[in-house]
Amino acid sequence: MKESTMLNYIEKTLKNMPTGWLSTTTHRLDIYEEELAKTQFLDQFERLYENNNYETEALNQLPTAYDYIRLGHPLSCVLEWSIAKLNNISPENVISFQSKSIPVLAILRTNLLENKNTQIVYSSSLPNFFDSEVLKNVYGYKFELKKVENVNQISEFDGSTVYISQDDVISTSELNSKVDFYISLYNDLGSVLIANGKKNESYISDIQHVRRRETIAMTPANSLTALELLLNKTLIKTESGDKEINKTAVLTSIKDITNADTKPLVASSGLSIQYAIMMGLIHDAQENHPGKPIKFIVPPNCYGGTNDQARRVAACLKHVEIEDLLVDGDNEMVASIDSVLDKIAKEDAIPYIIAEIPTNPRVEVPNLDHLKNVLSKKRQTASGKTAIDPVFILDQTFCPNVHFLGENDILSTVRTISFASGSKFPSGGLCTAGYCVGNKRTEDLMQTIESHLNLCDNEATALQYEILAKQLPSMNQRIADAYVNTRNFVNFIHKALPEAKINFVSESLAQEGFTPSVFSLDLPTKGNTPEEKETYKRALNLKLINLMISEIPDESKYCVSYGQLKGCYWTIPATSTQGTTKEGDKDYIIRASLSPNIDLERHKEVFLDFVDSI
Repeated sequence: MKESTMLNYIEKTLKNMPTGWLSTTTHRLDIYEEELAKTQFLDQFERLYENNNYETEALNQLPTAYDYIRLGHPLSCVLEWSIAKLNNISPENVISFQSKSIPVLAILRTNLLENKNTQIVYSSSLPNFFDSEVLKNVYGYKFELKKVENVNQISEFDGSTVYISQDDVISTSELNSKVDFYISLYNDLGSVLIANGKKNESYISDIQHVRRRETIAMTPANSLTALELLLNKTLIKTESGDKEINKTAVLTSIKDITNADTKPLVASSGLSIQYAIMMGLIHDAQENHPGKPIKFIVPPNCYGGTNDQARRVAACLKHVEIEDLLVDGDNEMVASIDSVLDKIAKEDAIPYIIAEIPTNPRVEVPNLDHLKNVLSKKRQTASGKTAIDPVFILDQTFCPNVHFLGENDILSTVRTISFASGSKFPSGGLCTAGYCVGNKRTEDLMQTIESHLNLCDNEATALQYEILAKQLPSMNQRIADAYVNTRNFVNFIHKALPEAKINFVSESLAQEGFTPSVFSLDLPTKGNTPEEKETYKRALNLKLINLMISEIPDESKYCVSYGQLKGCYWTIPATSTQGTTKEGDKDYIIRASLSPNIDLERHKEVFLDFVDSI
């Protein structure tokens, strides 16, 4: 009876769900509390369920679930809640993934750090992409594999037992106490992990963090299909043949946009592609420079996901370390790279640099000729041998239209890999898929990176390819139009509030092709002490943002994204994109981004109201 009541409620919820549940890719900070993300959404969803309230307006008022969309979203949470209800367990114990291999890797990561044994048990076969040797030798994971006829053949084990099954339907499971984690693989939809019993609840936040940083939750479209499968018990259809057509179109567009003559790779998110890059480079280093230490050089205040992921990879491997790269404020990127590369050369280590151009959130661009010279410089180890040349991993998300990689482009002679988050300009905010592409000098590296993208089952989905195929051809024009609006607004703020400090590209940089639609705003402050000035400025930041989103609710959003098709987005990096960054490296300033389609005059009017109020 309870099961049929629940399923009936889910059916009505899906019919009435807000359109944003299927299409939104970025969370609204005005209805988002990170510490309560999933529990807050599900607590209020549970109350709606108890009151049999499935009205669209009620569903639309629910707070943001996780962070739209990498870590989770309303439909993935509802799917997890439904599976938990079927199995009479807590929804927190159910975690959905777009990837079919990352849930296994998440458990292996935790057990590696805790020096705990793992056995992976399966009844039919493991997915083709599950490469045990690479997982052991490159990722450092330790585990045993065991095939059984069914779950009842599993014996006691000193450690964690993971049971993998390939399933066609979603239904109630007979949870066996000898199994710690059930992982169900669902064709093209992704996978669902169940942490079995109280003894394994300590793994949940670690598993969720892997999902946040190395992959994504099951996408909204696939979560919806999975929920329909739960209701109808029908077999899952495989992805249509259009995927290859769209994929070919996407790869061609990326080559045209980046001017690179190598095969691009497209992943389920920007961090998914970055993870493949990192693990692929580690793999290459181990094969070609065995025994040498590996150094990832990362700005400590860059996008929090990049920063956090790099440090998480290093935490698992003794021969991998992080070197800070100071790029903003009084620190100049090229000088910092030069200094760090000299140090790493003396240590006879392998240097991999991850950097954003323009930087985030200060929107600074280094002298590219100087950058090329520093990256090309021949260095020597302490013993006088030739040091290993660096690989420059360029986060081009702010300006994906700038050419770095082509035969005559500025970084053509330096081993360079460029990547971009697809939830920004590439898709116009319609999906999360990210991509990377390398210059001619990285072709071998790109093949290894592709093998890790496949191993992690993090390639873009059919729908993501479809969206990118439609959106990429118009990307450069959207970038140009958004820049015009942003330059206009920046010039207006300069006149309206000259005491404010604005970080944006110069006119001369724009002539070179750097035309971002993002700027940072450091508002004027007052007070007798540094603490008073900082407190005043932080309050002023929120005052401006709240005024914008309350006066122009149809266009201005308190949100972390940019590159959207319409509207204006406001955020404070320290409390959003830099969430996992060390406190001293956070930026308590405003970051604003404008789209090609915006009522700019109305935004100017509201900004003048703000100036008059202070």
